[in-house]
Amino acid sequence: MNRFGVAARIGLSGVGRFQRFGIAARILLFGAFGFGCFAVGAVHHDRGDGGLPFVVGDRQTEIAVARTQQRNERHERRDVERYGGLADDLLSGGESQPFERFLVVARRDQIELRREPHGIEHFGVGHPKQGIVHIIGPELGFTQPGMTIVCGDSHTSTHGALGAVAFGVGTSEVEMVFASQCILQTKPRTMRITVDGALRPGVEAKDVILYIISKLTASGGTGHFIEFAGSTIRSLSMEGRMTVCNMSIECGARGGMIAPDEKTFEYLRGRERAPQGAAYHEAVARWRELYSDADAVFDREYRFDAADIAPMISYGTNPGMGMAVDGTIPADADPKALEYMGFRPGERMLGKAVDYVFVGSCTNGRIEDLRRFARLVEGRRKADNITAWIVPGSKGVEAAARAEGLDRILAAAGFELRQPGCSACLAMNADKIPAGKYCVSTSNRNFEGRQGPGARTMLSGVAVAAAAAVTGVISDPREVFDM
Repeated sequence: MNRFGVAARIGLSGVGRFQRFGIAARILLFGAFGFGCFAVGAVHHDRGDGGLPFVVGDRQTEIAVARTQQRNERHERRDVERYGGLADDLLSGGESQPFERFLVVARRDQIELRREPHGIEHFGVGHPKQGIVHIIGPELGFTQPGMTIVCGDSHTSTHGALGAVAFGVGTSEVEMVFASQCILQTKPRTMRITVDGALRPGVEAKDVILYIISKLTASGGTGHFIEFAGSTIRSLSMEGRMTVCNMSIECGARGGMIAPDEKTFEYLRGRERAPQGAAYHEAVARWRELYSDADAVFDREYRFDAADIAPMISYGTNPGMGMAVDGTIPADADPKALEYMGFRPGERMLGKAVDYVFVGSCTNGRIEDLRRFARLVEGRRKADNITAWIVPGSKGVEAAARAEGLDRILAAAGFELRQPGCSACLAMNADKIPAGKYCVSTSNRNFEGRQGPGARTMLSGVAVAAAAAVTGVISDPREVFDM
């Protein structure tokens, strides 16, 4: 039983195929080290959308969860009656959304009643560990190599950066996992994407994945689980790797992952929920078994040269419609997408007006991203025509940013560090881009209406967003910041 790849070591290649496996099958077939479920509920607050994470991390936890949609609706009606008298207290600024506000309180109450008998931890709004689940999972050390992690959100693939099999599931499947710690899945095909070479100045992890998706298209990975490999991937920080895996699903893949290495182990050392002391060293010994053999076989393989990657920006209405920031819109670009965006084939993106800049989300809301943005804009000023939302992905990221003085750097440049949460990534609260306005966003999706009805989103990395924020137009960060 050799010539295994990472996917096989977790189990995605299927039992009965005992040669040339990837890391995923090694984890499930040859020692599933843990199973986790992250469930997220949306809570509205004034300037951010915080997730309420619940974590189940061991097989012995038995939770009987039977919340069908019909029962939920029954509970909602009951709770609206119970909390109806709180309408005036819950509303702010003359808003007329009492029902939604009632449900926030009602569901919070239900959470407290249901979690205690089962030992489920709840990091509520304002809790120092609260945040976007794909930020706090790695941040707190919940996410570890060899785990299988599911969550009711497609960007669960983020956790694959630590050598876990991680993928999004539906609400009923989340319920299944809470109740049984099991989930039924069809076997995906395997894909390896190798990127080698040194990245050019101004190019970051977000540019790498946007470039890959532009080559594969938004459907090029459909039916596959992707392993990212190569010297370029290994050179990325852990937070950069999370950005890459986060967006693996944007080419249609089931998930993405990177085999753990010394960088992974050091990242987890000392984190609150990671193994400590002797247990840490024992865990590392197990984690070292999660690798792909040199002759591992994948259903599809792609290779890219890092030297070909430039700072990227999207021009259309899915993440596959991306291009170098100094390039021109392809002549064969989707006419419908261009009509929505107000662009034409053959146009350059440089110099196009921008209205909003959003830095945050589970893709680029980590401390590394905020550091990069703050250092780039330090000593400069936000353009007058720009509305900027700089949103940490967790309370931990917010605290770290303030401790490092990033909030003061941002304030001096005309920016504000906002409350942690999802914010403008998906327009779930007041952070919406108005119809027809353009936003350079470090989030993961630029679908029609994703950031608000009629909003026009251009995906980018942090550097391109920073350049737009200080110039007021789409600009090449290599020129703006002398990279």
